[in-house]
Amino acid sequence: QLQASGGGLVQAEGSLRLSCVASGRTFSDYVMGWFRQAPGKEREFLARISRYGQNVYYADSVKGRSTISRDNARNTVYLQMNSLKPEDTAAYYCAATDRMQVELTTSGYAYWGQGTQVTVSS
Repeated sequence: QLQASGGGLVQAEGSLRLSCVASGRTFSDYVMGWFRQAPGKEREFLARISRYGQNVYYADSVKGRSTISRDNARNTVYLQMNSLKPEDTAAYYCAATDRMQVELTTSGYAYWGQGTQVTVSS
């Protein structure tokens, strides 16, 4: 089970840190990812982090503005987002996969959190 939190309303150029706590399985067995979905759009890959955090990968849309990290002792993955823009407004989802290759689509992730809403005002 994945539980995302940390969303909210923020002004443009502001920052947020999203968290996702996992339970029920060995957290370090899974690669973790973050996605987002805006109204009327497909769910979009943002970032992924390997099981022990040594490898990270970002979509161009957030590269340079976001940092994904994880704390395996706390069963938690984070997404720090800076310089937020109104177009970042979306529901943000964490996801887990046991596939070791870089997965950039929703089909590559078997487990999903419920989403946390981020709204960026101009």
